[in-house]
Amino acid sequence: MYFYFIIALQGFCLYHCYQNKSEYYWFLAIIFLPLLGCLVYLFTKVFRKGNIDKVQDGIVTAINPSKRITDLEKQLQFSETFENQVQLANAYLEAQQYDKSIEQFTAALKGNFKSDFYGITKLGVAYFYNGDYGKAIDKLQEIEESPKFKKSEAQFMLGLALEKEGRWDEAETHLVTFDAPYSNYSERLTLAQFYDRIAKKEKAEEVLNELIGESERMSKQNRRLNRTIFAKAREMLNALSS
Repeated sequence: MYFYFIIALQGFCLYHCYQNKSEYYWFLAIIFLPLLGCLVYLFTKVFRKGNIDKVQDGIVTAINPSKRITDLEKQLQFSETFENQVQLANAYLEAQQYDKSIEQFTAALKGNFKSDFYGITKLGVAYFYNGDYGKAIDKLQEIEESPKFKKSEAQFMLGLALEKEGRWDEAETHLVTFDAPYSNYSERLTLAQFYDRIAKKEKAEEVLNELIGESERMSKQNRRLNRTIFAKAREMLNALSS
């Protein structure tokens, strides 16, 4: 049990480090001095911000993921609000319980909330991962005219869903929107993979070369934070060039 607690604590601290762009030495302390490093980080960077409850929830969720869903189900039974419905639907989505997620998001998107951008986005995501690409497209296109749509998760997922339906030109229109320097590294790697899948090798290589070039010019900290993406980009470029 102690081993799993330390792993969960490390996971939470590393995630918090990444999200808050903490200095690189915190990553080293957490990895190489698991208990001491985590405790110092928590009291230095987290507790002072009044996030004790969030830390506890994060650790408990890491150890027992189903507890969060159970708690949210009870919370919804007590108070059937839009916020509670969406939180539970999101928990189902993260747990890959896509049918339940779709059901819960659909129930939430009614009345004053039927056009909620975030809820519709996540419902489209749930449809996509459930293999219902046509429904994902229909749902995500409902919010295509929203000012929030450009470079959002909704646009990215719409591009992926259009590819699944063989609508490659439309998919490219959406996915290429994320091809901006020094940003959207994961989405741009996906764009390169998309070009490879539809046999546009030169475009795939162009995107990959841009990613690798940027990685060599950025700070060590940013390079370290995105090292997995850059490693995949190099691996993919080598495969395409061979």
